[in-house]
Amino acid sequence: MTTIKLAIGSIFIGFIVLGLKSLAYWMTGSVALLSDALESTVNVATAFAALIAIRIAAKPADANHPYGHHKAEFFSAVLEGVMIIVAALLILREAYSGFLDPVVVNAPTEGLLVNLGATLINGFWAWILVSRGRRQKSPALVADGKHLFTDVVSSVGVAAGILLAIVTGWWILDPALAALVAVHILWSGSKIIKDSLSGLMDEAVPDTTLNSIRAIIASEADGAMEAHDLRTRHAGPAIFIDFHLVMPSETTVFEAHEICDRIENALENAVQGARITIHVEPEHKSKQSGIIVLD
Repeated sequence: MTTIKLAIGSIFIGFIVLGLKSLAYWMTGSVALLSDALESTVNVATAFAALIAIRIAAKPADANHPYGHHKAEFFSAVLEGVMIIVAALLILREAYSGFLDPVVVNAPTEGLLVNLGATLINGFWAWILVSRGRRQKSPALVADGKHLFTDVVSSVGVAAGILLAIVTGWWILDPALAALVAVHILWSGSKIIKDSLSGLMDEAVPDTTLNSIRAIIASEADGAMEAHDLRTRHAGPAIFIDFHLVMPSETTVFEAHEICDRIENALENAVQGARITIHVEPEHKSKQSGIIVLD
């Protein structure tokens, strides 16, 4: 399934879950279930934002954006994090009102069953989004899936707390649970923003990927002397790799081009979404450091 279809699917799933959770709140009057429904409104809004961002990111490079539009997905993930934080603040406000005037929850069993159905749908779709998003290197889908997982966790906590309130008769637990949900999604929203900002700031690839890149260059650059000034950055599904490759003085332009092609092909096969730039340098530019080519 393509990223576009997954993003569209998230919108439909979001509306279904929102409807079920709103029904659960209407049946019970529970502030905790209201907090769950408020979080689902964010799911719908961010699903729309993710769809727009993915469509923009899929556009090919043009004169004004020669490196492509990949970073559009990071903006979507940042927006999602901000909206999660806004939802958490709204939930805290409702929780405060509940503390001042606790109410007995109506029809708790029926409401919890409806909410359970919404939670199961959310859990399944979150797994789909995270697994497919990572496979397709889509920050927007991964962020959306991780947010849904936090929604699942908070929904389970809410259900457990309401059951405890039923058993004990401590209805103050209802707004207390809503407050805990708010704190939980505040944390998840801040983490999504942090992860997305690292992409916007051109953060390098993880050490494991970087070591793999270095090993490929060392093994595939037979005929060159060394590679230095290796730099990487990731932008959505694209990983940009650039470095300087030192050639012996007797190497012809054709031979240098063949070596570069061999390295590029190996990197593209090993690193999904690799965009490679190699700057060829003559022998006297050697730094006697960096990646020493294996014979």
